[in-house]
Amino acid sequence: MLVDIVLLVFRQRGWSLRSPIKKGHRYETNGLVEGQYEPGSHRRVLRNLLGIIKKREMDRTELEEQLRAMAELVDRYDRNHQFTEDDIRGIHRIWLGAVFAWAGEYRKVNLVKENFPFAAADQIPRLMAAFEKDILKKYTPCRSGSVEEIVRALAVVHTELVLIHPFREGNGRVARMLATLMSLQAGLPALDFGGVRGWKRQEYFAAVQAGMRDDYRPMERIFISVIRRTSRKRT
Repeated sequence: MLVDIVLLVFRQRGWSLRSPIKKGHRYETNGLVEGQYEPGSHRRVLRNLLGIIKKREMDRTELEEQLRAMAELVDRYDRNHQFTEDDIRGIHRIWLGAVFAWAGEYRKVNLVKENFPFAAADQIPRLMAAFEKDILKKYTPCRSGSVEEIVRALAVVHTELVLIHPFREGNGRVARMLATLMSLQAGLPALDFGGVRGWKRQEYFAAVQAGMRDDYRPMERIFISVIRRTSRKRT
């Protein structure tokens, strides 16, 4: 199982690691103070506990910590576990707690990506409480039902969490880590998201936006593709 998780994260490398900062592709933040960037990083690396100023070094550190965290999380959550708001914060903290002082804490800044605003920072506690009550309690544990029901659960949970974007950094990766834990509950192998890159990233982002209309079908199609890719890799 641990080997599957290690391979999974490396296959995600092309998608999980951030691209160079470019207007229209990098997150923009409103009201972000200069102190949140590491001095000497030219505003490319957030202020961190390790004093890292190079983006490539931070990418490598985050990946290494993600590998370690996934191994720990697989052992922590069994197939009968119902995930909670605190678990989501815990996943983020276990992953990035050694890197950022605010790991596991909800963001205090607003985030916009490609002119698409995620949930306002001051609404996150309320939205995450509703996410637990209305989504996590309904769709986790993800341990039974048809493939269609499992895909629906993965799509709804993933889309709603990404729309809230509760953390300053690492939201997509946390959502994928949660999806992997849910897939393991359902008896599926650790999901391989490596195929969601290039033009597929635009399809993915459009699927997230469709969630604003409670339309999860685009994200369901993406998860069907991810599951098929994962199955092919194992044969």
